[in-house]
Amino acid sequence: MEKLETTKECISETDVRQLVSRNLKRLRAMQNLSQIGLARLAGLTHNFINDIENCKKGVSDKTLARLSMALNVEPHQLFLPDNMSDSKMQVFVNDFNDSLHKVVKELTKHYIAEA
Repeated sequence: MEKLETTKECISETDVRQLVSRNLKRLRAMQNLSQIGLARLAGLTHNFINDIENCKKGVSDKTLARLSMALNVEPHQLFLPDNMSDSKMQVFVNDFNDSLHKVVKELTKHYIAEA
């Protein structure tokens, strides 16, 4: 297994928690949801939502899926940086979608060819 080098450009676990925290608060507020309301929709506890929003806990893939479904957003929206303007956001989302579609197409071609 290849070891990843750590550079100044790498994002830390704390930075990821802060991104998720800010985006969770912002998306929840946009939908006029309380922490309790979001917790109910996501099948989580109010304390857990509070811990995420206060950077005390990170989120697993399962929790990320629950939160994004409860907020009716794509999971990647919980990881977007604050400094993205709407135009930069659209470029980012378009690039992300293009890249994702290419990867899915390649994986599908690879696995279907093997079947």
